[in-house]
Amino acid sequence: MTPIDRLNAIMARLRDPDGGCPWDVEQTFATIAPYTIEEAYEVADAIERGDHDDLKSELGDLLFQVVFHARMAEEQGLFAFDDVVGAIADKLERRHPHVFGEEAAKADGAAQKARWADIKAAERQARAQHGVLDDVPVGLPALARAAKLTKRAARVGFDWPSVHEVIDKLDEEVAELKVEIAEGDTAKAAEELGDLLFVMANLGRKLGVEPEDALRAANAKFARRFAFIEAELAKAGRTPDQSDLAEMDGLWNAAKAAERR
Repeated sequence: MTPIDRLNAIMARLRDPDGGCPWDVEQTFATIAPYTIEEAYEVADAIERGDHDDLKSELGDLLFQVVFHARMAEEQGLFAFDDVVGAIADKLERRHPHVFGEEAAKADGAAQKARWADIKAAERQARAQHGVLDDVPVGLPALARAAKLTKRAARVGFDWPSVHEVIDKLDEEVAELKVEIAEGDTAKAAEELGDLLFVMANLGRKLGVEPEDALRAANAKFARRFAFIEAELAKAGRTPDQSDLAEMDGLWNAAKAAERR
């Protein structure tokens, strides 16, 4: 039995109403979807940490999610795991005509990526998805979807000429947010905050920076520096709630200085 056959057999056993795992039997596409997203992020986290042993494990967890969805689909007579594999194999061959067909390869990776986008656009047309934004997944993380929406719109010319115009728009959105905060209108402030975040995602795209990656790095930096604060306070036998903002801000600056050395 191959490893994938073994995994499919395990999944079938787990989903067996007679003698399987009650939790696994109860699951649906909708209830499993959040776990699928979580596992994808854990793969990204292992890559970012450079932990290849953990990456192996997390890729296995992500593969299990694929097998889980495929098993549920097979039970409903929709498709099976082999159909999933066949679909991606067909797609890869279709989207690489310069490798599997007779089309000449483009000059470089960027040009080939643009050709890939053209092929995807043709596929959307064939599926009657005529809107430029039709197949940008709603389930993407909001910042990632914002970047993808603006990227797709930019392909048809709906884009600022340079990063400077995006910065101007950013300043405009900050000013509008300040007005709503001063007015005390929480609903409008939330809307303006959303607009500000959307422009930030667009700015990331213009700079060639993935906003999700940038924010993930900022999260890691914050966690690292706050851990420094906790460690320094612990030396004096105290915790953050036994400190104050001025002291913690000073320790934060010390953490920044230590990172620059």
